[in-house]
Amino acid sequence: MEHLGKTLVGAGLVLVLVGGTLWALRDVKGLPLGRLPGDFSVEREGFSFHAPIATMLLISIALTLVLNLASRFFR
Repeated sequence: MEHLGKTLVGAGLVLVLVGGTLWALRDVKGLPLGRLPGDFSVEREGFSFHAPIATMLLISIALTLVLNLASRFFR
């Protein structure tokens, strides 16, 4: 059970770091995260919906590569 707790804390710290980095880079010119082709946005009176599908796929691929490399490095 102790190993599971440490893993969850580590995963939480990684998510905080990634989220903080993306939040800090949100206004950087030339970084169109959230505005890529495949990111859907609908705005109506009293309603808005945003689904950044392409951005989520791009971030997922990048994190998969980084975590796989880290996994091999720490093994």
